[in-house]
Amino acid sequence: MNNPLFKSRLEQVKNNQSELLAQINQAEALGNGIYDRYIHPILTADHVPYYWKYDLNPETNPYFMERLGINCVFNPGAIELNGKFHLVARVEGNDRKSFFAIAESDTGVDGFKFWEYPILLPEAADPDINVYDMRLVQHADGWIYGLFCTERKDPDAPAWDTSSAAAQCGIVRTKDLRDWERLADLQTKSPQQRNVVLHPEFVDGKYAFYTRPQDGFISAGAGGGIGWGLSDTIENAVVDVETIVDAREYHTIKEVKNGQGPAPIRTDSGWLHIAHGVRNTAAGLRYVIYAFLSKLDQPNEITHSPGGHLIAPQAEERIGDVSNVVFCNGVIARANGDVYIYYASSDTRIHVATTTVAKLLDYVMNTPADPLRSHACVAQRNQLIAGNLKFI
Repeated sequence: MNNPLFKSRLEQVKNNQSELLAQINQAEALGNGIYDRYIHPILTADHVPYYWKYDLNPETNPYFMERLGINCVFNPGAIELNGKFHLVARVEGNDRKSFFAIAESDTGVDGFKFWEYPILLPEAADPDINVYDMRLVQHADGWIYGLFCTERKDPDAPAWDTSSAAAQCGIVRTKDLRDWERLADLQTKSPQQRNVVLHPEFVDGKYAFYTRPQDGFISAGAGGGIGWGLSDTIENAVVDVETIVDAREYHTIKEVKNGQGPAPIRTDSGWLHIAHGVRNTAAGLRYVIYAFLSKLDQPNEITHSPGGHLIAPQAEERIGDVSNVVFCNGVIARANGDVYIYYASSDTRIHVATTTVAKLLDYVMNTPADPLRSHACVAQRNQLIAGNLKFI
């Protein structure tokens, strides 16, 4: 079929994507001393292979239209395997359904390319309507686990209510990111579970989970906070007792909700955690990323908790499908001490911030905690100013 329009549009789409994938990323100037942000997002809807979206048969698609469009790419789990950086990204189609797809890079800051196919995740006996936000962890038992949110329609909602959802924690495991085994969903006493994370080591011979118990799909209600619980097994994981590790707090970055991000990083000084906090504003919910440190022998006991956020949305990061949001569920800590924090902005695109274990430990151990009152906050700042004036 001789179709100049088809050929022209195909060629342009291929060229545009080739240029995007070859784009070199650079750190922004100066930074804040804690981490470096990068100029370009590392994954967007435009990075998704064009052959996932277009019908490449000129007979059935003479105008070269998108048939299965992609809305956004965000909230990736992350892991280093065989010297390469791998992200299990949440990809959302124009139909609002999310799915998982793996992108790989040699550098960790650019050159991410999706594998040929997205993950065809095994379904549970009660099929998921939507799946998203996978946390990856290389566990001490030798498996790579992926914990994700499995969403189904709320069975208790009236027939006319087509927006109420029930969220729980789905669990899969793999050795190579290619073959996935579906395990039973995590069982807890909470009506809703999102942002569940598996601790990378056994605790008292059991599998340990960071949870986020909630009364409702969006509202934490009487629940909320980063929870902690143990299970005898992973194949049919059950957490009978949840205790709160890090609670919500009035008029802070985590007044509405907070949850564990990726699995914590083991350091000589303790477990280094990255989490997200949510507060209310006149424009809606604002999500930021924060950090804290817990004991090595008791990961559920916090030792250091710096005040305020670690990362908040800025510039274009503030705009997207769900604006004023940054969210992290993927971190790679390399053997040399380098740390790659993968975060999404406004449920639309993925970025990276790079730092080191040493810098993050300095940040969490030496940044003062939130004193929780304006008067005390000013006194805290004045103390810093008074010390600094001696050096000016």
